[in-house]
Amino acid sequence: MSITPELHNALQTLIALLAILNPIGAIPIFIALTADEDPVQQLATIKLASRTVAIVLLIAAFLGEYILQFFGISIAAFQVAGGMVLMLLAFNMLQAKSSRYRHTPEETAEGMSKEAVAVVPLAIPLMAGPGTMITVIIAHHKNASWFASGLLILDILIIAGVAYAALRLARPLSRRLGVTGINISTRIFGLVLAAIAVTFIANGLAALFPGLVHVSTS
Repeated sequence: MSITPELHNALQTLIALLAILNPIGAIPIFIALTADEDPVQQLATIKLASRTVAIVLLIAAFLGEYILQFFGISIAAFQVAGGMVLMLLAFNMLQAKSSRYRHTPEETAEGMSKEAVAVVPLAIPLMAGPGTMITVIIAHHKNASWFASGLLILDILIIAGVAYAALRLARPLSRRLGVTGINISTRIFGLVLAAIAVTFIANGLAALFPGLVHVSTS
């Protein structure tokens, strides 16, 4: 069996996760949350946050569909709902706004008052939030082999590594990019995410209402 489709799906998933994660956009929040930490504490926070991202996404990928089945939710319905959530995220990113679906101002304020912010709100929900969980659940549903599942695990580990690198370089990147550079990056990721959201919604609707496909092609 050709592995090309599996590699293609893995690349699509990686791009989707990267767009949703928006590592550049997370930099200002990370700097605010860790302003009172010394370099050693910041490094510990970064390591814990990136490990948490990997663990949360792995759990979502391999257990998420079973949870949906328990509640009687079809993957097609989940694709439509998930696509709508991703579209809302994309709209906010296109306006360079921080979406309340990833984290709320209240969560950020509470995080700034905590001694440890690595897990909440930095890893959850800022980086491993609803959007990334939706993406890995749908990606795992598409997997038809152990090889594809292995590629999904690799995608998640790469994303955790990207999160680590972005936070590790947060301050120099923030100085170089400035607000304008960060906003431009966020808008680009938002455009990619909007296209992914449309694909999720279209695939979900096609599975829920197969008659729509026949009507559109007739």
